[in-house]
Amino acid sequence: QVQLVESGGGLVQAGDSLRLSCAASGLTFKFYTMGWFRQAPGKEREFVAAIGGSGDTTYYVDSVKGRFTISRDNAKNTVYLQMNSLKLEDTAAYYCAADASLTLASLTTRRAYDYWGQGTQVTVSS
Repeated sequence: QVQLVESGGGLVQAGDSLRLSCAASGLTFKFYTMGWFRQAPGKEREFVAAIGGSGDTTYYVDSVKGRFTISRDNAKNTVYLQMNSLKLEDTAAYYCAADASLTLASLTTRRAYDYWGQGTQVTVSS
């Protein structure tokens, strides 16, 4: 079955960097758009970034543009989220997600993704 396993979260100070990884198995990875979402306590899960199957196209929520970079290594079935200049408001559980049939209109929509990881916690302190 499909499994997505996130890693790389932790406790950092504002301004620091972290790189999240999501290792996928049980699917033909190159055919899947991969997304990162995050959920802070008491808030809805929100879209952060997505990357197309070939890695040529990327999308970001405005609040992370210029600070976060999504990338993928199809040889390793892994997607990454490099997070720089972290802010207190970036504190959340981060989830990776996968889907093979997203459209441009749907890739920011949580319910459009078929597969999800269990999440990794990122906590940014002042």
